[in-house]
Amino acid sequence: MGAGVVKKSGGRRGKRRGHSAAMSEINVTPFVDVMLVLLIIFMVAAPLLTVGVPVQLPETAANALPTEQEEPLTITMVADGRLMIQETETAEGELIPRLQAIAAERESKKLFLRADGTIPYERVAQMMGALSRGGFNEIGLVTDVGGPTFGGSGG
Repeated sequence: MGAGVVKKSGGRRGKRRGHSAAMSEINVTPFVDVMLVLLIIFMVAAPLLTVGVPVQLPETAANALPTEQEEPLTITMVADGRLMIQETETAEGELIPRLQAIAAERESKKLFLRADGTIPYERVAQMMGALSRGGFNEIGLVTDVGGPTFGGSGG
């Protein structure tokens, strides 16, 4: 696959007429085709890999964060008052000790907070304060894109 035969013309005396040499070119077209198929598969599969706790996230004009190697540690505040670490329900009093135990085994100390849009801002701010007091200073708020822009350019 990809190697062919090229006829060389002889020298001055013509002793080498008809002698064949291997062509050393690689056909990259199948490789490019496979890479494009894999790219499409990953683009379709990536949105399906999000945490599965259903929450009505508020919409903002913020850009998405870059992805990392390690799955992000996510805290979810559900509208009915439940707290979830990833997809596991956790009592409010056990939240910080459990997070500290989990964070001790992880490389990244980054934490993502998903809060239902119907939860009052005060409650979200209190949760962020408790997380900060527990030693988690890198907290990202998760929102959906497409919300209003205040005073900036955009749709």
